[in-house]
Amino acid sequence: MKIVKHLCAGAFALALLAGGFSVLDAPKANAGSTIGRILTVGTYKGIAGEYTSIQTAVNAAQPNDWILVAPGDYRETNDMTHVPADADLEKGNFGSVLVTKKNLHIRGLDRITTIVDGTSSGAPCNNVQGNQNFGPLDSNSRNIGRNGIVVYKADNVDISNLTTCNFLSGTGDTGNNIWWNGGAGTGKNGLTGYSGSYLTATSTYYSGNSTSATYGIFSSDANGSATTVWDHIYASNFNDSGMYVGACQQKCYITINHAWMENSALGYSGTNSGGAIVIRNSRFDNNQDGLDTNTQIAGDPPPPQNGACPTGAKPSVKGAATCWVLTNNIFDHNNNSHVPKAGNAGVGPLGTGLTISGGRNDTIMNNTFSDNGAWGLLIVPFPDSDTPPVGVTCANSGGNTFPGLGCVYNPQAIHVQNNKFSNNGFYGNESNGDIGEIVLMAGQTISCYSGNTNLAGGAAHAYPTNLQTIKPTCSGAKSTASGVLAATSLSSPLLSQVLCDTGFGGCDGVGTYPKSNTVILGTLPARGAATGIPGEKYNSMPNPCLVNGVSGTALPDNRWCKKGKLK
Repeated sequence: MKIVKHLCAGAFALALLAGGFSVLDAPKANAGSTIGRILTVGTYKGIAGEYTSIQTAVNAAQPNDWILVAPGDYRETNDMTHVPADADLEKGNFGSVLVTKKNLHIRGLDRITTIVDGTSSGAPCNNVQGNQNFGPLDSNSRNIGRNGIVVYKADNVDISNLTTCNFLSGTGDTGNNIWWNGGAGTGKNGLTGYSGSYLTATSTYYSGNSTSATYGIFSSDANGSATTVWDHIYASNFNDSGMYVGACQQKCYITINHAWMENSALGYSGTNSGGAIVIRNSRFDNNQDGLDTNTQIAGDPPPPQNGACPTGAKPSVKGAATCWVLTNNIFDHNNNSHVPKAGNAGVGPLGTGLTISGGRNDTIMNNTFSDNGAWGLLIVPFPDSDTPPVGVTCANSGGNTFPGLGCVYNPQAIHVQNNKFSNNGFYGNESNGDIGEIVLMAGQTISCYSGNTNLAGGAAHAYPTNLQTIKPTCSGAKSTASGVLAATSLSSPLLSQVLCDTGFGGCDGVGTYPKSNTVILGTLPARGAATGIPGEKYNSMPNPCLVNGVSGTALPDNRWCKKGKLK
């Protein structure tokens, strides 16, 4: 979010320089899935729906209603006709489509051709500057930017089977394509339950970070639930991240399945995101940094990022030690220096598949890391000198005060097990490789590394080189000032490499990393394109006339669906 930047491993470098629930495999209807009315938007095969705009249908809807949207280019303008006051610009409670009613379902008939479009004219999602819509003006006559679909403090809203594009940033909390917003900046969760499936978010336009698209598929200040799932989602070309889950008061409770995130500064970002999160069967490729989760004292409180299971819960993934789990994902070719990038997300370590920055109690198991030029997996501390919110201190949130750095959150109890690595670290700098770990302080609970292999043979290539030998289990042991479990020295080559890679330290005598100030946006995959996820292709929902879109209960007959099939 713009109101408080989500800091990641790049901010770690900057600060140093300064001184259970069930795993769901298919989209589900929301809890309390009584089917209300079917409202139709647009025209399908010559049959007109009741409404010509999505917002008009949302305004007419009642809880449990379904809004079916025909293929078409929808240039919705609720944010233009209901311009937020300056005092609301940091709340994000405005969008081209604004949903404030609970238990609604908004579904396109075709993911590829049902488009919620941020451009004002021209072809759908075009990149012509004169066709972009930079949003209404604030009191200083500056464009506030735009959001796409915003679900604001409305429980159990499901969005599926459509594309959003070209919602650009400005002076407000904007640049977000699809956002479940439980109350940005409030420090409270004002929304419970949400879901999204067969969603695409992208931007084709870039003319500097002042207007760049920021987030693709986004959840903040929201409690998840047993039915909270993002399934079959795609995002690209964002200067922060393709998807974000955070500010959830350690109650995120979400399963992310079959996600494909590429061509952004970060594929996934999550600040202080815990409770229970499972990301599986997904791919992160061609980003600057594939996935980054972090602890931050002020941004999206409360800290820390903690994947420990909530009281009474157990890990939902067999073999996992915690409830925050990455499993069976692919992190490859995250070496893209031409992505849009801004703020702290934009200085994440180029060439890294996955970064854990000050997190704890996370499980990383059975993933594949390949062709990331710097590191496949990087585990580092997060120093934060921001002012904490009321009631939060460095000490009571698990941090340690470090002279010149502020509050330092060391990574702790990260379980790294049975992952496969191939051709990582080809930039060839001293510490580049499959796994890198930095722990700045003694007295921190150690992370553990076991069964991680390099496909060329033998154990994964780690720095320090003896990680898997000295830390095979998360036994609760602490890092020490010296000896086998010694904390990382400030003269460590790995620390110098991270500083060099992020641009906050000199590279003379340290190493070389690709740099570019040229942004080259990626293009959307074609219908039916291989995603790189085994058995998955980039397609529309199989049957939008079924409740789950895949199998089972049919929607009631309506203008476009009969007996569970499109007419």
